[in-house]
Amino acid sequence: MSEIEVKIVADSIINGDRLTTFQLKFHRYILAEFNTHRVFSRNASSSRAIPVKTMLKQIWNDPAMPIQFGSNKSGMQSGEELSGFNKSAARLLWKTAGKVACVFAYGMMKVGLHKQWVNRVTEPWQFIHVIVSSTEWDNFFNLRCHPDAQPEIHELARLMKLEYITYTPNTLNFGEYHLPYISKEEYDTFDEETLKKISTSRCCRVSYLKHDGSAPSVEEDMKLYERLVGSIPIHASPAEHPAVAIGDGKFYANFKGWKQHRSEIETFNLEVR
Repeated sequence: MSEIEVKIVADSIINGDRLTTFQLKFHRYILAEFNTHRVFSRNASSSRAIPVKTMLKQIWNDPAMPIQFGSNKSGMQSGEELSGFNKSAARLLWKTAGKVACVFAYGMMKVGLHKQWVNRVTEPWQFIHVIVSSTEWDNFFNLRCHPDAQPEIHELARLMKLEYITYTPNTLNFGEYHLPYISKEEYDTFDEETLKKISTSRCCRVSYLKHDGSAPSVEEDMKLYERLVGSIPIHASPAEHPAVAIGDGKFYANFKGWKQHRSEIETFNLEVR
């Protein structure tokens, strides 16, 4: 069954400055609306990276479906939800359109076209996995929990807000790190520099797990980190999620009271060049 998934993977606070990292699964067609919130640091699964066969299996068996099938009217908001035959027909047409798109995508794959184009054909029926970190959530919750928001992003925001207000963040001290996807056992095993690199790599994958569902080794995480920071230009966005606690109420990039690991990477790259 198509559904939105919301999970907090790291939540930390110092002197009232709270930094929360969510792992999300939602309808790809609302990604543009989600990305308008510029205070967020985010990374998302890419249509260019996921094998075509994997994407086709998801869409054929579990397509991203509208939460409601509202009736047509002028303006951005739909009217009352369709009912009876019209609702059933709308559902069937949406699912059938996805299967038709799968047929064309399969044909493109068979003639040798790369997935960075093939997967674009099926994006309206795709789910996307996103990791997002922020210290500022009020504007997002106010706008997207509003009845005028599209139903899919409204439901996403509602679930995120519920998780946020019921979750108890970890209290950190000055200089300690907010590190998504790091277990307690890993905290006790590895030094801080290694943990920052492991966390960054897992944020790049938008999951603790690899694309095939298997758990990565620390060596694989470290190799991925070196590819990210060693490339020219560097791929630094996954390093925005790990952050050091400052707790002074000032903004460092888009976080209040927290300084991103990205700033350390960029400073180092400037120094060595």
